[in-house]
Amino acid sequence: MAYTGREMAAGPADVFAVLLDPHTYPDWLVGTSEIRDVDAAWPRLGSRFHHVVGLGPFKVRDFTEVLALEENELLRLKVRARPFIWAVATFRIVGEADSCVVTLEEEPDVRIIGNVVRPVLDPTTHVRNHRSLKRLADVVTSRRR
Repeated sequence: MAYTGREMAAGPADVFAVLLDPHTYPDWLVGTSEIRDVDAAWPRLGSRFHHVVGLGPFKVRDFTEVLALEENELLRLKVRARPFIWAVATFRIVGEADSCVVTLEEEPDVRIIGNVVRPVLDPTTHVRNHRSLKRLADVVTSRRR
């Protein structure tokens, strides 16, 4: 499991608003290049947004699905980028009106495969998620202005 966190100069509601807006993901989530579509039911449980992930010529069209949502506190997403990546990403937010801590925990969805690739992928995923949370903080700050 890759786990990282970041303090942000914004309240939980500000951060949660960005997390719930799929169109912001290419701005802050490293590797996301385009949002193709968002289900009309978004962000209800089971709803999805459809994206393109990857870099350069290595791009994949797939989706992300809401698994759990607790307003301003938790967002759990099932992330899919075929053929290899099935992961669960959990964002947790704790804080006050002008300051909060956002954590991101990401783990492979399929335990058997996850246990095999985890030692190789966790360090890379941690670095990517650390950069993503920094970029998320920048997006949240620019929206607050």
